Amino acid sequence: MFLKEKIFSGFSVDDLVKASNFYVNILGLEIEENAMGILELKIKGSNSIILYPKPDHDPATFTVLNIPVDNIDKAVDELTQNGVRFEQYDGELKTDDKGIFRDTKNQMGIAWFRDPAGNILSILETQKL
Repeated sequence: MFLKEKIFSGFSVDDLVKASNFYVNILGLEIEENAMGILELKIKGSNSIILYPKPDHDPATFTVLNIPVDNIDKAVDELTQNGVRFEQYDGELKTDDKGIFRDTKNQMGIAWFRDPAGNILSILETQKL
């Protein structure tokens, strides 16, 4: 039934110009604007993710995009220099001063931040910490 087309995902933003600037100039991702005026994040080796405008946009309260990185400390430092502010969490997912949750049991690190529309994104490293 669903085998004819690639399945893809998307999420809303409140301003396509701000979103485009952030995803291209801050995160370094490739974007194309499609015929309907919707932005498509071009993900190497994967399906595109669409970003569509929604005037009454409410930011997602969950992670909408996870971006793997080779070195989470280096990625956090670079993004921080580019103006990204990382979320700070307490409790089960307590983050350190840099905003990184370090899960030594599963040998992974993850750091959450928001796009200009307030959606939650993450970078994560699954190599040894």
